[in-house]
Amino acid sequence: MRSTLSKANIPGLTDEQVLIARAERGDNKLRVKEENQFLKIIRAIIQEPMVLLLLAASMIYLVSGNTADALFLAVAIILVATISFFQDSRSRNALEKLKQFTQPIAKVIRNGRFTEINSDDLVPGDSLILEEGTFVSADGLIIHSNDFSVNESVLTGESMAVFKDGAKEDNRVYQGTTIATGLAVIRVTETGNNTKLGKLGKSLTEIKEEKTPLELQVGSFVKKMVVTGVIFFIFVWLINFLKSYDLPDSLLKALTLAMSILPEEIPVAFTTFMALGAWRLMKMGVVVKQMKTVETLGSASVICTDKTGTITQNKMALAKVYIHSENKIFMGSDSSPSVRALINAAMWASEPIPFDPMEVALHESYVSNTPQDERHQYYMIHEYPLGGKPPMMTHIFENDQGKRIIAAKGAPEALLKVSDLSEAEKEQVSDAINTLGADGYRVLGVGTSAWPGTGFPEQQQDFRFTFKGLVAFYDPPKENIRSVLENFYAAQIGVKIITGDNPVTTAAIANSIGFRGSEKSITGEELMKLGEEGLSRIVSDTNIFTRMFPEAKLRIINALKAKGEVVAMTGDGVNDGPALKAAHIGIAMGKKGTEIAKQAASMVLVDDDLGKMVEAVHMGRRIYSNLKKAIQYIISIHIPIILIVFIPLVLGWVYPAIFSPAHVIFLELIMGPTCSIIFENEPAERNIMSQPPRPLSDTFFRTRELATSIIQGLAITTGLLFMYQYSVSSNAEESQTRTMVFATLIAANIFLTLTNRSFYYSFLKTLAYHNNMVFYMISITVVTTGMLIFVKPFARFFELSPLSLPQLALSIGTGFLSVIWYEIVKWNTRRRFRQTHLCLQTEARPDSAA
Repeated sequence: MRSTLSKANIPGLTDEQVLIARAERGDNKLRVKEENQFLKIIRAIIQEPMVLLLLAASMIYLVSGNTADALFLAVAIILVATISFFQDSRSRNALEKLKQFTQPIAKVIRNGRFTEINSDDLVPGDSLILEEGTFVSADGLIIHSNDFSVNESVLTGESMAVFKDGAKEDNRVYQGTTIATGLAVIRVTETGNNTKLGKLGKSLTEIKEEKTPLELQVGSFVKKMVVTGVIFFIFVWLINFLKSYDLPDSLLKALTLAMSILPEEIPVAFTTFMALGAWRLMKMGVVVKQMKTVETLGSASVICTDKTGTITQNKMALAKVYIHSENKIFMGSDSSPSVRALINAAMWASEPIPFDPMEVALHESYVSNTPQDERHQYYMIHEYPLGGKPPMMTHIFENDQGKRIIAAKGAPEALLKVSDLSEAEKEQVSDAINTLGADGYRVLGVGTSAWPGTGFPEQQQDFRFTFKGLVAFYDPPKENIRSVLENFYAAQIGVKIITGDNPVTTAAIANSIGFRGSEKSITGEELMKLGEEGLSRIVSDTNIFTRMFPEAKLRIINALKAKGEVVAMTGDGVNDGPALKAAHIGIAMGKKGTEIAKQAASMVLVDDDLGKMVEAVHMGRRIYSNLKKAIQYIISIHIPIILIVFIPLVLGWVYPAIFSPAHVIFLELIMGPTCSIIFENEPAERNIMSQPPRPLSDTFFRTRELATSIIQGLAITTGLLFMYQYSVSSNAEESQTRTMVFATLIAANIFLTLTNRSFYYSFLKTLAYHNNMVFYMISITVVTTGMLIFVKPFARFFELSPLSLPQLALSIGTGFLSVIWYEIVKWNTRRRFRQTHLCLQTEARPDSAA
């Protein structure tokens, strides 16, 4: 393209002109009218059920003349709102940083040079370069193009690409569209809200993001608990009102129960975990575009990866060439005339400005092997982009004297199909392909042709080519790829290579890196001939798929999904778009990936390092595991709060109102930060990457997990009821009974937090986990509780009384025993796992007698 653009003489804007244009027209950002973020958060907080319950209780206290309690609950509303605001800000800031990372890059000509800038920095007058697979970042007028077509479905809904040219009536391109084929330079005319897409901003703001499956589950669970709270509120209010006919008192008791039932921490924890998880992934070099990807990462069971640039370094070097006329393989550095002629033809078949590593290598070899560089004398007059099955590409160049060069390169099979070779000659070429491929070289065929007129064929395959030979590139495997594969296999994740390269080369590379299943492969054409049953069997048994094209890739992904696999797919090109979109986790390459690939994918590997995918799966499993712990903790601790409020009220015990709204809201202020701060910061457990991927249909609310939480909650309830009855039987006053029950619940909450940090390892082992938040939150809880019990003004307000050392020890001991029993369950789980593991090792060990 450099020769093409120099021919077109496009200097671009100067730095001074850019500054003037930006001052006049602003930056290239779409700004839509949105509700003030602060007001939006305030409105959401006011609509929270817990805030409404607190407001109602505060009003009842105020009407009853209990100003102190009313004031306390008003302060509690502020505290709840502050925590909600803090959590929302953390989530929003994390997502805002993600948006900055996903901003497209634009190629422009400025000061007569090619440069890359953020798309936000485009200004009217800029000369914007558009290539196949790129994203149009502003409206503009075409000033130069070659075989240029645009997909405008985002604006028109029409999926077919539209061919455009500066000389035609349809000579404009628009922001938001993508380049299907060819290349062009446009002069930017409109940016930001002045673009055609920007003027549709109002309708774009009305598009609502779909909720994820787990988000729907969480929402459904919370709604059910709200309904349960309403039913119990009415039930308890009626019972107490009919007994006492005291409306304020009966309403307060019913509100206390309703507040204890409502698990408002769960949706807050869910949002926080997902947003901060995405932020943590971004810091690792993995940009997540959709929140549902964070959920799905831990379920990935198959990774479908490209070879070039993902498994290999994508540092192509021209290693060897095969000259067909001599039926001989030469080193790429050979300076003989036949080698030089083949390299020249391969270079002219490449893009004028190469970005593909193989084309870069061909241009470099051309410069080093050719006495006179003729590239500046020729300009491209026609282009056939990469296409066909197998694929090839053709470029046509011409100089001012009318001398024409027509050259093509691509899969050797594609060039053999369009060349006049005898069967014997084709056999010679096939032998050369196998010889080069067996050494791990990537092989391309090269051909030249002639065409006298200007009415070029519609398809490049309609030319008759003279087959010149083969160019072979060596792309060494990445240094870490062997360990990356071992980590995937250890995590029980299957790996499949899906590539456009030939079977021999792919198998050679696979063998050199310890890839499992390298002895068996299938091509795209063979795969497309299979029926559904045969395809289902092949995608399970085969790990190498070669000579793949978009339809074949998509069919593989859909077949794996139909078998219940959770599929991650890496890709970088335009043709990878459909498969990336179809995969559960579409992974685009940050450096070599086209904008179309990044648009279709749900996450981007910034440095094109597949090793980051191992870290991402690890992070996904950690986030899900910690969120599950948080939710199980919330359910477990809510049960004793609900029952200790409900049972004395309904059964008419001597102290029916053992807890008031003030006590419940204090407990809520402890539990909220515990689940969203302690558990979110928990490190991954040691065995997390040795476990199989969790099913995608898995839920936080499975029978087993719910049963564990319910039993834990009932055990704590038993301890609280024991402490209640013990205190009453000791003729203790109401305030002392309340204090002993309250202290027992606080102790149980602390020990539950420690125990539920792992459902496999003992709490003593988890004490070694690096999570400073555990110490800080428990310290704050202990100090605050001590103040409520032993500092008179606080104790008087909460209707608590100081405890003696034996009473305090009994409360702490009861709280400890009501939780610590679960350590026996975990010990038994570990014992059974070790026994099973030992049995498997014994079965796998060869018989010593043999």
